[in-house]
Amino acid sequence: MTIVNRLTVDGRDYFLPEPVSDLKRDILEAIKAGGGYVTIPPLRGGPGIEVLFSPGMPVTWTQLDIAGEQQGAPVEDAAGTSADSDLDNL
Repeated sequence: MTIVNRLTVDGRDYFLPEPVSDLKRDILEAIKAGGGYVTIPPLRGGPGIEVLFSPGMPVTWTQLDIAGEQQGAPVEDAAGTSADSDLDNL
C-alpha cells in the first residue's frame, strides 16, 4: 500500500509523499502570518514549487491509497475522484 497526499490549493492539485506534517505546519504558519511562500516538494525528484499562501485561500488535504485493495481497480478519494486519473495528469 502506498499513500500519496493530495494538496489542493485554490483549485490546483499537488501530489506529495509522506510525511507531510512539517509541510502542513509551514502552510499554517504562513497563513497565520498573513501570507507567505511555502515550498511544495515534488512527488518524484526535482526542485519543487513555491506557492504563496494567504488567509482565505482554499486549501484541502486528501490521502490516496494508490495500491488499493483490488489490483487494477481505480481508488477513489473522499470526493469520489479516481486517484489513477489524478496521477495520470502528473
